[in-house]
Amino acid sequence: MRLYVETRIRAGIGTVWDRSQDPALHQRWDLRFGEIGYLPREPGEPQRFRYATRVLPWLKISGTGVSAGEQDRPDGTRTSALRFASAHPLSFIEEGRGYWRYVPDGEALRFLTGYDYRPRWGCFGRVADRFVLRPLMGWATAWSFDRLRLWCEHGITPERSLRYALAEVSVRCAAVTGAAALAQSGALPGPAAAYAAPGVLAVAALASLLPPSRRTPAARRCLRRPPSRSAAGRAAATAPALLTKLVKP
Repeated sequence: MRLYVETRIRAGIGTVWDRSQDPALHQRWDLRFGEIGYLPREPGEPQRFRYATRVLPWLKISGTGVSAGEQDRPDGTRTSALRFASAHPLSFIEEGRGYWRYVPDGEALRFLTGYDYRPRWGCFGRVADRFVLRPLMGWATAWSFDRLRLWCEHGITPERSLRYALAEVSVRCAAVTGAAALAQSGALPGPAAAYAAPGVLAVAALASLLPPSRRTPAARRCLRRPPSRSAAGRAAATAPALLTKLVKP
């Protein structure tokens, strides 16, 4: 799996499982999906679902998937695996697969995912994926995982954490814009005017590097590579056998 994200959540495994497996709850915190809904299924069959992402106000791209989960593993962990595909001609992702693992670790829960996908549009699609989409997908996954953590640990709903994030971005942008406007206005006295450009750069650097508040989701709080600290850690980051049993949706 080429994309990996892990976070530690101080909450019960049941809480994290419910908020990531229930489609109505899952779509509230995951930036990658605007809509998720289960499709009818026969007893004993994997769960099929439909998903959609609105990429523009007037454009929504949909696809289908199949998933299966294991809640009663002998080691106390839980696992979920899925495959997904989209026939929409404008969908950048043609098909993919991935897994989630829920691993109790002391007072916290390791919640992690590994997934990969095949982009459309030939050589252009592969280049765009490497330099644009894949980094964006990794960031969106990590940001969403931290958003879920805030919900489970502190009761900050996904809707509230999004408002906090938008407000924080607005403040950072306003600080840089204000500093640039002041530097260009000519209102600074002679000696200070010489430091206008470095001052704007300093404000921009501070606005981008200042850590986010504890109420705001941040991708930087998540692990982006599989751990190598122990055999158990490496095993948790390995794709489960359950994934090989799922057929392409």
